[in-house]
Amino acid sequence: MSRFTGKTAIISGGAEGIGFSIAQAVGKQGMNVVIGDIDTDQLEQARAKLEAQGIAVLAVPMDVTRQDQWQAVAEQAKTRFGNVHMLVNNAGVTGTPCAIEQMDEKDWRWVLDVNLMGVIYGTAAIVPLIKEHGEGGWLINVASMAGMVGVAYGGPYTATKVAVVGMSESWHAEFKPHNIQVSVLCPGFVKTRINQSQRNKHAEYRKEESAEGESDGNVSALADHLQSVIDAGLAPEIVGERMVEAIGAGELYIFTHPNYRKVTQARYKAIDEAFERSAASPLLQHMLNEEIASFS
Repeated sequence: MSRFTGKTAIISGGAEGIGFSIAQAVGKQGMNVVIGDIDTDQLEQARAKLEAQGIAVLAVPMDVTRQDQWQAVAEQAKTRFGNVHMLVNNAGVTGTPCAIEQMDEKDWRWVLDVNLMGVIYGTAAIVPLIKEHGEGGWLINVASMAGMVGVAYGGPYTATKVAVVGMSESWHAEFKPHNIQVSVLCPGFVKTRINQSQRNKHAEYRKEESAEGESDGNVSALADHLQSVIDAGLAPEIVGERMVEAIGAGELYIFTHPNYRKVTQARYKAIDEAFERSAASPLLQHMLNEEIASFS
């Protein structure tokens, strides 16, 4: 019997793409699945597909930027399935790819609210449920390779994914005494519709269309390039199975694209070399053997 059998997972953005693949993967392991999504039509289709596979599922319309809706998901999950054991903070958006001088403050706010505050609100609402039964569980935050290496023309997206990686590292230490395993999933390009997330953008985050044709052309070219790499991306079904494999092994960082290793190695080599230069600085010699301060 799987260690997941009979336990309950809550997955935001669970109606399609990576979220749906995770719902399928943990459902196959015998978990009850609660999927939340802002796209109600897609959510109903996902519910029907999961039920057809024999997976116990509860589908709840939700906007991850609304704390009250997270609380509603928590209450409905407990009412339907009892104890909650896993949270997957998956819902995310890309924003508009463009240069910093073309960035719109509303677009920044949208990406920050969904990708960052959505994770914070979800964790604050659901982790107490995992703590309360004392059995432990799992918190999985879906970041991106953009959380490891900055992405040009994707400032808002990169900022949020770096933050999700950092918060996951923080929570990994914080929740360990409660037997809650924290993992951060950092996929490369996956064949999903995340680049079409504008379709679910609320009016409060929208701006009037720009009249500057040159700017619009630049944005369009970047969007076309993004579409091409997503179309060639990894099948989402593999991502869900990879997540189950990785959390079974207790991994903190979950990667789906081993070919990106050389990119992160280059980054960490540059970081290490920067430390070497700081160690050689006459200004900092007194720090070389100083004990490292810790918050834990």
